[in-house]
Amino acid sequence: MSLLQRNSDFLFLYEATQCNPNGDPDQENKPRMDYDTDTNLVTDTRVKRYVRDYLKMMGHEIFVDGEEGAKVSPDSKLAAVITRLIADSSKLDSTFAEKPELRAQLQQVIDAEKTPEKVFEELQNKKKEAEYRPLNLYLLAQMVKQQFVDIRLFGSAFAVKGFNRAYTGPVQLNWGYSLNRVKLMDSSTIASTMNDDNGTFGKDYRVHYSLLAFNGSANRYAAQTSGLTEEDMELFRKALWESIPALPTRSKLNQYPKLYVEVVYKDGSSNGQLGDLRSYVRATAITADEKAVRRLEDLTLDTTALTQAIEASEAVDYVIVRTGPGVTFTNPKPRR
Repeated sequence: MSLLQRNSDFLFLYEATQCNPNGDPDQENKPRMDYDTDTNLVTDTRVKRYVRDYLKMMGHEIFVDGEEGAKVSPDSKLAAVITRLIADSSKLDSTFAEKPELRAQLQQVIDAEKTPEKVFEELQNKKKEAEYRPLNLYLLAQMVKQQFVDIRLFGSAFAVKGFNRAYTGPVQLNWGYSLNRVKLMDSSTIASTMNDDNGTFGKDYRVHYSLLAFNGSANRYAAQTSGLTEEDMELFRKALWESIPALPTRSKLNQYPKLYVEVVYKDGSSNGQLGDLRSYVRATAITADEKAVRRLEDLTLDTTALTQAIEASEAVDYVIVRTGPGVTFTNPKPRR
């Protein structure tokens, strides 16, 4: 598997109908909104959670996740993962295949401390920090590269004693915003009946229709540190497209991908050659009342400016495109 070879920027659109794309806990869990412009907002962390949950469902190991069904802190998660690895001698052998001298150093600690928990505590020994640092950093790097695709994609800051290191994620996304003005549905009160026949009540807030747009990037230089491969990037594209409708909940039902455009640059070209790709896309309501939009057919989606910008750029090598029902995109530089 080869590391990510090119820098790229991508545009991702998905629609949300009669649902709550991203609740704001500071606003009674109402859909996040910019009320000055009547646009719907969705955080990058919400989309990353969709991707992580999908990858986990598909059998991939995820770091930003619970342990045995319970929520845990990143510190506790890291301790649990490394402790399990220490207990598996055959897995340790493959992990340290490139650094047998560090494998021998770790084995000395294992022989002295006996249990995986004690070994982990010893590796955090402040008095031996300098001695163990090469071992610990290599162990952390291999764990990321061999096990956790979400860290290879999105990065993470590890602030665990003895294992302090930050990985900048090669794949980054902005907060998403709707291309159309969005109206919230009239809220209704929902009731949840508990086992003892007691009930709880709350407000159920949803949008009528929101066509959400995200701008993101994939950076080859950050990939050299996290270990993101071309295969990982293909997996990300698949997960981003399929994750949102694949994991429906009561408040997240009726969300579907509509357009993915990834602009892959020529070797030596940096990210951001075209700027924020959303600036080239327009969604215009076909009715006089812009907030009366209830479905994609109530909008005219114009991507002509994006096609023209890609065609005019000498930095663009090729373009990866995927479209959903009701959306077309003219690709001026087809994928090779």
